[in-house]
Amino acid sequence: MSTTSHAPNACTPTRVAIIGSGNVGSTLAQRIAERNLANVVLLDIVDGRPQGVALDLLEARGIEGHDRQIVGTTDYAMTAGSDVVVITAGLPRRPGMSRDDLLKTNAAIVMEAAQKAIAQSPNAIFIVVTNPLDVMTYLAWKATGLPPERVMGMAGILDSARFQTFIALELGVSTADVSAMVMGSHGDLMVPLPRYSTVNGIPITELLDADTIARLVHRTRNGGAEIVELMQTGGAYYAPASSTCVMVETILLNKSRLLPIASYLRGEYRLRDIFIGVPTRLGCGGAESVLELQLSDSELKELHSSAAVVRQGIDRAMALL
Repeated sequence: MSTTSHAPNACTPTRVAIIGSGNVGSTLAQRIAERNLANVVLLDIVDGRPQGVALDLLEARGIEGHDRQIVGTTDYAMTAGSDVVVITAGLPRRPGMSRDDLLKTNAAIVMEAAQKAIAQSPNAIFIVVTNPLDVMTYLAWKATGLPPERVMGMAGILDSARFQTFIALELGVSTADVSAMVMGSHGDLMVPLPRYSTVNGIPITELLDADTIARLVHRTRNGGAEIVELMQTGGAYYAPASSTCVMVETILLNKSRLLPIASYLRGEYRLRDIFIGVPTRLGCGGAESVLELQLSDSELKELHSSAAVVRQGIDRAMALL
């Protein structure tokens, strides 16, 4: 009986590191594995939590029909060589708290996580989910020293999905027929754009009256707070995890999708040196280009008001750190 010697398998599976194994991080790990997108390393400072979640997800592999590896750890060395790093770590919102109330504590958490993760995965693309999101994305960019196209924030996809849902419910149509667009910061001054939100190509401004649209815009802006008030002990995580998974999938599969994400601006929309939600072409290179929509004077004014709050948050965070 003869044997043939084979070279070791040179294939390197894609890997996504998720920093923070709370509800958003854990649900995102589930989404990525069950879509068979990548192996997952789930990291947290609380020993036992990420390991337990990882084991639970592993035990579901046979039922869900995938063979992705899922590892839980407290050691950043285990995240080495990740293609994408997602930062979800930080304190969640509680009833009565704004996203900005989390600024000081989460700024320190995100900066440390970004620095430790980039040391292990210098070629990774970073996605920030921690609130206040636009400010945290800027801090992660500063901490990693990466080109800005390789750092981005998840928000516009989530905010647009909420607007999409509320439009579909109002009209009694399938969400599959609704396309919604929300720009600006991930906060009370986000900028839903009814003119660019459609049902099978028809702008909602032709389907709904102004008062109804204003009500849906208000609910979209308060979508996260509404869930926090209902749950009392935490915030949203299913929709945020799904929104982040869309970004991970788009990057890993190089889908070149046009998505609203927190991207770095270099003069687009008359804004500079800031991360804020804008339509962006996303692919394997990260945030590859920003689409500059033709906004009305009032829409541009709203976007600049939103950006001013983000800028104040950046200045406060940099001063604190």
